[in-house]
Amino acid sequence: MKSSPQVGDLFTFAFTVTDAKTVPALYPESRSFTAMPGVFATGYMVGLMEWACIEALAPHLDEGEGSLGIAIAVDHTAPTLPGQTVTVTVTCDRVDGPRLGWSVVARDEIDQIGAGRHDRAVVAWDRFNGRLAQKRAALSS
Repeated sequence: MKSSPQVGDLFTFAFTVTDAKTVPALYPESRSFTAMPGVFATGYMVGLMEWACIEALAPHLDEGEGSLGIAIAVDHTAPTLPGQTVTVTVTCDRVDGPRLGWSVVARDEIDQIGAGRHDRAVVAWDRFNGRLAQKRAALSS
């Protein structure tokens, strides 16, 4: 890493929900999902929270580095309709070498819709891809 985010660093990221990010679109193969209301899916909210942390970390990474989600614990407490904008605020609350912890809060124009924690680990892509190659080789054996 070029530099590490500091505890207390804050980053905000916004995304407008589309029909493609609703519960029925999450697993269209599942009748249970397709029968649910067309609101922002928890799975996509989790991904949006991760995306916000990825963007917050990006300026701190060296060439060839990235980050991987290693833990998440969030509550999804209010529905969001397609067309609404969700704003995610992430605050760095733990730095332990390449492992970073984030407090995450998501809001739409009306409510707080989710909150919790997300941890990420900074990795060198070449090393990570080497591990993937080993796993692929083990599968084809």
